[in-house]
Amino acid sequence: MLAKPTVSQPDATGADCGCLWEGSFSEVAPQTDLVLLAEVQAIKGNAVDLVPEQVLQGEFWLDTLRVWMQTKDYCRPPADDFPVGSRWIMALSQIQEVPIGGFDPSTPNQSFGRPYDYTLSSCGGYWLWVNGGTATGNLVPGMPRFYHQPDMSPVLVDLIAGHLKGTVSAEALAEASRERPEAVDKLILDTRSFLRGQADWLRDDDPAPPAEAPETWRR
Repeated sequence: MLAKPTVSQPDATGADCGCLWEGSFSEVAPQTDLVLLAEVQAIKGNAVDLVPEQVLQGEFWLDTLRVWMQTKDYCRPPADDFPVGSRWIMALSQIQEVPIGGFDPSTPNQSFGRPYDYTLSSCGGYWLWVNGGTATGNLVPGMPRFYHQPDMSPVLVDLIAGHLKGTVSAEALAEASRERPEAVDKLILDTRSFLRGQADWLRDDDPAPPAEAPETWRR
């Protein structure tokens, strides 16, 4: 089991940048170039290198990608907020060109970024922290603006992926994120895991139990 990131994000991240709040993750992610679940491999200057685990939206085939974070007056979160080994769902924008002044050869590790790399905005809920198979963050409308660790229940990554695909409604996502006692959350996750494990044995057209148990049950 992965440890919780050593750097938490309890305060309003990006509120002092001057940008307007663009919305929660469920509102902003569909408009981005790439949404993926990835692990932080390294921090280099104001950039983090990610190892993708699952592409949730868009296309990406490489083994790693670089995401450029805060420097100068760019409205992005600090790279140090994403410790090595932590896992995140990020909604990213691809860099098409570097603006004038965006690269200084005397500080190559503090840069706007390179063409075809990616950036992460702090002007909305563009990232979610992942722990196991669940995620938390500014996920749905109504959560406090610029706060990326609001009080909420962890939401299954599969539900978030389903929302991006259009198979899970925004209302269902909001209900899943509603804060509940920890014991209730554990019961829900345990029940879903149990049912998922029984899926191979349940048949919609034959509710009656088989006359003889499958071979694997008798081991």
